[in-house]
Amino acid sequence: MKISLVSIPVHDPLEAHEIYTSKLGFVSKQFDPETKIAIVASPEAQNETTLLLEPCVGTFYEGFQKKAFETNLPVIIFSAKNVASELKRLEAAGIKIRPDLDKPEWGLQNMFEDGCGNLIMIEEKP
Repeated sequence: MKISLVSIPVHDPLEAHEIYTSKLGFVSKQFDPETKIAIVASPEAQNETTLLLEPCVGTFYEGFQKKAFETNLPVIIFSAKNVASELKRLEAAGIKIRPDLDKPEWGLQNMFEDGCGNLIMIEEKP
């Protein structure tokens, strides 16, 4: 088995779709503004795992998202070949980057705010 689709809580799927495609660099796999269905994928693996930008306002997911953000818990971890350059690209696109890079034994990592209510970790594996 392998992972096909992962749900990420967002305040507004339409706004999240715009942020994830224009600022984070994901590609749109399915987008229907009328039903608020927004699914994106990595441009490096478009036919692999996709992300459903799940509306969380008024659901149990809203409380989870808020608590995760307040306690600095990322809802998902993305990887990049070069975290430092990826963070520069994200910052230039208007994404809020959290403080300095950390270098644990398993590689570089950092966190950023996706602008949709979530904290995302980005890591670089050696």
